[in-house]
Amino acid sequence: MKALAGLLALGGAAVAVAVVAVTVGEGAAPVGGFGSDLRPGSSVPGSLSALVRRAGTTCAGVPASVLAAQLEAESSWNPQARSPVGALGIAQFMPATWRAWGRDGDGDGRVSPWDPADAIASQAAYDCALADRMRAALRAGQVSGPLVDLTLAAYNAGPQAVLDAHGVPPFAETRAYVARITARAAAFADTTGAVPPRGAFAARLVQAARSQVGTPYAWGGGRAAGPSEGFGRGRGTVGFDCSGLVLFAAYQASGGRLRLPHSADLQTRTGTAVPLDRLEPGDVISFTRPGEAEAHHVGIYVGAGMMVDAPQTGSQVRVESLQTSYWRGQLWRAVRYPE
Repeated sequence: MKALAGLLALGGAAVAVAVVAVTVGEGAAPVGGFGSDLRPGSSVPGSLSALVRRAGTTCAGVPASVLAAQLEAESSWNPQARSPVGALGIAQFMPATWRAWGRDGDGDGRVSPWDPADAIASQAAYDCALADRMRAALRAGQVSGPLVDLTLAAYNAGPQAVLDAHGVPPFAETRAYVARITARAAAFADTTGAVPPRGAFAARLVQAARSQVGTPYAWGGGRAAGPSEGFGRGRGTVGFDCSGLVLFAAYQASGGRLRLPHSADLQTRTGTAVPLDRLEPGDVISFTRPGEAEAHHVGIYVGAGMMVDAPQTGSQVRVESLQTSYWRGQLWRAVRYPE
């Protein structure tokens, strides 16, 4: 981690806080919460793995694992798929979209949505253009959220809908699409670059949090024993919010000895402050918007520039990257709990 500055003490406690404008785990971290390559043994058909891997290098915002999840959802890997509304091929391009984005992926001089080499390369080009637009919107403060979520939402609902909603739109179809693709992308992703936790408690903390990947987000949800029904906008959903997940993992990892408050801010007001250039798996990180006094989000660092967290309403517990502009623009505070 580079260029961390502005370590402060808040409220009399020795806590590490920094305006983060860095690349976490530069060179090793996955992007958007997913590994930059496919997991060995993933369900991508063997004849298509090389095409997906190559397309996944088109841009940093859309790794191979995300492309694989989209292709599986669109066509179940069928190069001859044709939808009732006229979408064509493995990537299910509509004819008008294909005319704009079709690419000659294998250099054979022909451009066809029925050719997986062309279609997969074109899917990557289209996704990357959307990612670029969402990245610019993040930097301008027009939207918030993980870049991959915003890109997928733009793919499903259109970029303007994301800009109008200042994030993932509240459309049931779009939120279900984002949740489905991110969940499958996590299954496709190669996360072997993750650093194993150093101590037994940290290992148990990470394991407990990871065990809940895929559990729905529920505002106010989560207790020491596991998921619970949320309240307010989380009513009717059994799951975790961000601090609910952390308190559950800490309780489980400590055998019931560590009982944390259900508060993203307070969870990093205790424990041992950790310099942000010395993060280790099992460290707890909270995030505060510039100009605000209290953290609004918290997660557990799992190594390789990733954290496991419960992100927001409409999503699920997942492993996501700290690389995005959204997190890098926040104030970070990190602590380590004792064994």
